[in-house]
Amino acid sequence: MVRLYPRAQAGDFAALAGLDKDLDTVPEPLIGGMFSYLLGVKLPGSGTNYLKQEMTFHAPAAFDVPLRARVAITRLRPEKHLVDLETVCETLDGEVICTGRALVYVEDVGA
Repeated sequence: MVRLYPRAQAGDFAALAGLDKDLDTVPEPLIGGMFSYLLGVKLPGSGTNYLKQEMTFHAPAAFDVPLRARVAITRLRPEKHLVDLETVCETLDGEVICTGRALVYVEDVGA
């Protein structure tokens, strides 16, 4: 999934989050939300229970720069209905913004 966060919306986020200052970079929770969207809507999709996410940020994400978020299955545990995933967010030029992993519960995990 690719998403661009316009600088014009930075003030809206700051106001909703109760922040008094202008934001210089895309807030990390917005980047985390990209993974939440992918897992809840695309892979595995509806009915997914998001159990855990870990993210390590390697670089700040600039406003008005498209970001690509992707997830990859690293392990299926059908007996427990669990799916382990690798998560990566990067610019379209390949600069890594963050890496991490996620754990989701899915009722119909295949073997």
